This record gives sequence, C-alpha cells and structure tokens, in this order.
Amino acid sequence: MEQRWANTSRLTINEKQFIEEALRSEIRVDGRRLYDYRRLTIKFGREDGSSEVQLGETHVMAFVTGQLVQPYRDRPNEGTLAIFTEFSPMADPSFEPGRPGEAAIELGRVIDRGLRESRAVDMESLCVVAGKSVWAIRVDLHIIDNGGNLIDAANIAALAALSTFRRPECSVGGDDSQEIIVHDPEARDPIPLTIHHFPIAVTFAFFHEGITLVIDPHYKEETVSGVRMTVTVNSNGDVCAIQKAGGEGILSGDVMRCLRIASLKASEMTTKIKEAVETYNAEVALKKVKRHPSLIAQKFTVPDVEMKEASFQKTKKLSADMENSPNQTSTSLTTTKDRDTNASIGRPLNWDPYSSSAPAIVSSSTLSELVGTSKEANEDQMMQTDEEYDPNLKEDQIASATGVSSGIHKQNSPPKSLKDAVKPKHKRKKNAERGAR
Repeated sequence: MEQRWANTSRLTINEKQFIEEALRSEIRVDGRRLYDYRRLTIKFGREDGSSEVQLGETHVMAFVTGQLVQPYRDRPNEGTLAIFTEFSPMADPSFEPGRPGEAAIELGRVIDRGLRESRAVDMESLCVVAGKSVWAIRVDLHIIDNGGNLIDAANIAALAALSTFRRPECSVGGDDSQEIIVHDPEARDPIPLTIHHFPIAVTFAFFHEGITLVIDPHYKEETVSGVRMTVTVNSNGDVCAIQKAGGEGILSGDVMRCLRIASLKASEMTTKIKEAVETYNAEVALKKVKRHPSLIAQKFTVPDVEMKEASFQKTKKLSADMENSPNQTSTSLTTTKDRDTNASIGRPLNWDPYSSSAPAIVSSSTLSELVGTSKEANEDQMMQTDEEYDPNLKEDQIASATGVSSGIHKQNSPPKSLKDAVKPKHKRKKNAERGAR
C-alpha cells in the first residue's frame, strides 16, 4: 500500500488524525462533498491520438500508436490492444526510473481490464488480412504529477486518446491479392477506431471500517484510507470490471451502493469526454478547409484606361448624331478628319521652317486619343463612301458626298523643304547686277 501510492511519508500523525476526524463530520480536506469529483480538464495535442488530462492536482498524458503485426493464433481475425504505464520521478519522489514498479503494473492492469475485457474497442475492425496482418494498438500512459486517484485520471486520458486516434487506411493488392498497401494520409483520410462504449473507472475510498465512503480520493486521503475499490462501468450501467485493494473487507451492501453511484458518475464523465472530442474534431475539420482570398473589385485610375473610355464615349455620341442627322454627318466628319489628321502628323499642313511661330507639340496621351477617334471616324467614312460611290461622279461631287475636303489633297502634296526655301547663288548675282544698272 505504501509503495503503491508513495505518499505515506509525507503525512504526520496529526495530519492523519485531522483528516479522519474531518471525514466523520463529512468534511473533506479540499472542501468537496463526499461524492464530488475534482475539476476535470481534457486537452489534446497537435497530433491525433494524444491527450492530456488534469484531475485536480493529478496530471496524466496518453499517447496512442499503431502498427501492423501478425495476430495471435487463437484469434486470427482480431487486432490487439495493450496498455503501458510510465511513472516519472518528477510525479512523485518515490517513483524510480527504469523498470516499472508494482504501482505501474497495477495501474496498467486495471485500465486494461476495463477497456480490453469489456470489448469497448472493436478488435475485428483492426484486421487487415486474416491470419497474416492486423493492427496492434498501444496506449502509453505517462504520470506527470501524482495528486491522487491515478486510475480514474489515466482511464479518462486513455479514452480521450483512443477517441481521437486515426489509423492509416490499408488495401490488399498484388498478383496474389496478399500484398498490403498502406495509403498515405494525404491520399486517403485515416480511419478512426470503432468504440462501442466508454468504460469509466470510478474509485472509492473507505474510512472508519467502511462507515464513511468518498469518491475520487485525494492523495492525502489515500494514505489514511485502509480500503480502496475501483468500479468500471459505462453510461448504460453495465459493469465492466471491479478492482479492490487493501486488506479489509467490504460488505455487499456497500458494493451495491458503489455501483449505483458509479453508474451516475459514468454518465457525467462520458458526456464530458464526448463534448471534448467533438470540439477537437471540429477544430481539425476547420484546419483542413482551404481558404481562398476574397476577390475584391479594384478601381483602376490609369490615364490610358480613362482616355480609352473617353474616346469610346465620344465615338458613341458621334454615331448617335449620325443617326439623328445624316445631312450634318459629312461636315462633322470632315472637320474631325482634318483635325485628327493634322494632330496625327504633329504639325500644320503648310508649315514653314523659317516661320517665327513654332509648331505645337502634341502629347502622347492626346495623340493616342485623337488617333483612336480618327480611326473610328475613318472606318465609318469608308463604309459610307462604298455605299454612295458612283464612277460617273465628278471629283467635287465625290468630295462632297464622302465628306472629305480638299485639305486632304493638300496634305498629300510634299511639304516645302529647306532646299526650296534657299535661293541658288547664280540667281542672287543676276539680281545684284540688275540693281547696279
């Protein structure tokens, strides 16, 4: 008993007497009532199959792993489930590293009997190929802090870890249909374990020769108690296992009372575990959802885009005017043609290099706008010319019909050059001789 809980040396005789007298008055050291649990906290790790349970000052961590092994000969269609415990020296000064002691072996057997013997986990679903390959599930329990009632805390941690564990999906292939293919989790979603029910371990401590009964004993209460009994039941009231420790006996009426209390506590614990697992699964599902950035319409203020829109509006207005007043179309097109052609060249038609007035410089943005407008006007003008063309018409009539002024012909004539502007030397001499006479 002393080695199992390893807390006897911490208490003095006065502390033990104080605890016993307080329990006679139904008062516990930490202020709880006789049938109240300490505060329960369930957390999960980053990977599936890991949990962390804190029951008061008791702290336990559980990790679940799986591997493919050969089944037992007497059960070729079933997988295996094993429980391993490790008592860390930082949990209790009396815990020694290395080979597990009696306390670790007892804790593992009590939890294994409640989970495996009650068939809580479907072992047949772990079979891949009968008689050749099955999944072996291993649960490692690490005691971080010994605050009393290690069995209940370790049992809850094991159930929470098994509920979140996912094994890779396997398929059988090959030429002889005996080759096992383990699919990558990214290719196929892992498969959770099939758990039929949740066997909850509830530990009772007896005082004063069985007269006083408490649930979830603190480590100080465990050192004073002479008898401890663990009842493993599920929410349906089915008894999965019973474990008694201590030399004193327990009456049958006390055993039945413990079963009734444990059935109620098992329903509460099962609800808490399921709620924690559902919350964890919802968080994992949200992480898997791929988020795409929302497409927000942006307003571009580039000058080229605005000029194109402006030219489009001008062309649209021009076409509307053509439909409304076809007689005035030729005049407007002529004016636009002259202006746009001059603008596209970048200088006046009759430009003299020796003139005092310099030609106006047209910006590239204005030039692109005007050229775009002139092209659209030229297309409409050419279409109109094709429809109204008559080879018998005179040049003036064609010009008036097409809306093209004589300025265009002037534009096509070669401009004056510097050679034309400078007079030859022999002409200058003749003029000088005439002036002298």
